[in-house]
Amino acid sequence: MTKEVNLTEKLKHYFGFDKFKGDQESIIRNLLAGRDTFVLMPTGGGKSLCYQLPSLIMDGTAIVVSPLIALMKNQVDVINGISEEDGVAHYLNSSLKKAEIDNVRADILSGRTKLLYVAPESLNKEENMEFLKSVKISFYAIDEAHCISEWGHDFRPEYRKIRHAIETIGLAPVIALTATATDKVRTDIIRSLGIEDCAEFKSSFNRPNLYYEVRPKKNDDDTNKQIIKFIKQHAGKSGIIYCLSRKKVEELAAILQANDIKAAPYHAGLDSETRSKTQDDFLMEEIDVIVATIAFGMGIDKPDVRFVIHYDIPKSLEGYYQETGRAGRDGEEGICVVFYSKNDLKKLEKFMEGKPVAEQDIGRQLLQETEAYAESSVCRRKMLLHYFGEEYAKCNCGMCDNCLHPKTKIEGKDYLLTILKAVKELKENFRQEYVIDFVKGRATDDQKDHKHDELDDFGAGEDEDPKIWNPVVRQALLAGYLKKDVDNYGLLKLTAAGKRFMKSPESFMIVMDTEFKDEESDEEPMSGTAVLDPTLFSMLKSLRKKVAHKLDIPPYVIFQDVSLEQMAMMYPVNEQELQNIQGVGAGKAKRYGREFYELIKSYCEENNIERPEELRVRTVAKKSMQKVKIIQSIDRQLPLDDIASAEGLDFDDLLYKVEEIVYSGTKLNIDYFLEDVYDEDQIDDVYDYFMSSETDDIEAAMEDLDGEYSEELIRLVRIKFLSEMAN
Repeated sequence: MTKEVNLTEKLKHYFGFDKFKGDQESIIRNLLAGRDTFVLMPTGGGKSLCYQLPSLIMDGTAIVVSPLIALMKNQVDVINGISEEDGVAHYLNSSLKKAEIDNVRADILSGRTKLLYVAPESLNKEENMEFLKSVKISFYAIDEAHCISEWGHDFRPEYRKIRHAIETIGLAPVIALTATATDKVRTDIIRSLGIEDCAEFKSSFNRPNLYYEVRPKKNDDDTNKQIIKFIKQHAGKSGIIYCLSRKKVEELAAILQANDIKAAPYHAGLDSETRSKTQDDFLMEEIDVIVATIAFGMGIDKPDVRFVIHYDIPKSLEGYYQETGRAGRDGEEGICVVFYSKNDLKKLEKFMEGKPVAEQDIGRQLLQETEAYAESSVCRRKMLLHYFGEEYAKCNCGMCDNCLHPKTKIEGKDYLLTILKAVKELKENFRQEYVIDFVKGRATDDQKDHKHDELDDFGAGEDEDPKIWNPVVRQALLAGYLKKDVDNYGLLKLTAAGKRFMKSPESFMIVMDTEFKDEESDEEPMSGTAVLDPTLFSMLKSLRKKVAHKLDIPPYVIFQDVSLEQMAMMYPVNEQELQNIQGVGAGKAKRYGREFYELIKSYCEENNIERPEELRVRTVAKKSMQKVKIIQSIDRQLPLDDIASAEGLDFDDLLYKVEEIVYSGTKLNIDYFLEDVYDEDQIDDVYDYFMSSETDDIEAAMEDLDGEYSEELIRLVRIKFLSEMAN
């Protein structure tokens, strides 16, 4: 059959391409000849075509096992779009109603359907297997085949049952395809699918158009600002930002939208209609940026994604490689930035607690590889390709942060010799951390149990900088002096080159790792109490006094000192920017803001002041939903103690929240509660005090009122006063 088919003609007829890419033609011919096939091809290499074209040529229906509903929909639309009639491609999954399933089955039985996409769960259903027994199957395509392996980054237990389903339905050639697989994952896939005699096609993992960069993650505010600045510098370009949690996806998407960036969230918690619309809007360029969990992007055929940002460090290098691979699929610019902090690694390790020991072990080994990639000062491309078993010959790729800003190399011959001797003395039976502890002379319980603390070379490197050993081991692995036995817990083994080096040492130049500090806390206020510009602060205070005098209200009612201090640091020059200042909500900015930001604007112009870039970043209140609930409850005149209970707050904490709301400029009427609990004369006395006072300080109020009134009453009346006078 292979010889009669003019594949280039068929390619032109169905897909409009003049020629095949890479190994595509050989892969298709292998499948047409009825042979099992394993395809390892990076994202953007054209994997889908390897099963789509033969399915249109061969007799029968090809079954494509695919992990994501979004991916199936996208690919079914593509195939039906190039076909002369409907129903050439279909999918079977949990999103279909009974009538739709009946329609799919009818098309399959009529012979119209050449490609049937199924989720592994659907394939394994008894009724589906029974139905497919009556269908002529041309071949089985297992897409995203790394999901079979526990060492793969998207392990799906249902994938392990695929071989059973194939044997139940009826044997036909199998083609397994993946964009990311180490040798360990590759052998796992082949064994699990029972295709040991398959032909293997492995493309290069090098994507020369992608630029790789790792940035330190200090805190959320700083990361958000960097991302917004980056997107504004690449305005109008398409990009994907990956976060590990759905909560972070929602928060970041909201912040980007608030900063006039056309962005949308995407995660499995959203309903399928919303996800489909978001995906379509991204493909149609109605939105520029998708903020997503890793579920987004598999099989999405958008060639012009210009950047991929990882807000959090991924769980494995395979996952990272596949996600970055969604950038620059057209061969043009693709920028890949990942934010990294030690804290993220600790969080990921914590997530693994409670899982089976074997799974935890695999997870930790994968995390160590990610850590090595992030912290190493070696060419990032070299490290990535080495992880996938490919050698990168150049010393400087010119397309990663480490190569563009190289660190000074130091002679590491003696350090390497120390490590190689230690590996040998430990009989090549221990992991990297254990070997380094041995070299540093750390007498851990493990070392003592094995009596390794009594060996001659124990502590051979204890006088050296302890930070030297990780880079030495990592770069020895890259240079081929050591290798990791992945099958066996990642034990370090000597290679032939390593043994030769021990006999005849030569120069071995290394670079130190980049040091990443723990992420800073987000709890610190934006400015503390420092005043960046005392002249402007004093001008703002004078203006506040003038406005207060005109309106006959105390100055603090307009803006608190902390708000003026931040204005004198951040120089807001319009109403929107003013709302970024602590204690200034939309109401306050509208009511009092104009005179203040106009004063700041002319002050900046007269003094040639360059305003900080950060100001243009608008934030979204993290706990705004709770505040909305509190406002709604007060509007419904619910007792404040009941509101506190409903929100899981102490009464004190509720008062803090209510104070934040009114200080920001929202009017709240708590008369119903005050009048129910306190005497009218008491309320009036405290109200009159605040009317004439120069300060809103509670302690000062208690002292001036001779301790006659409780702190709670004074706080409640202050809330009433601010609501009525300021908002």
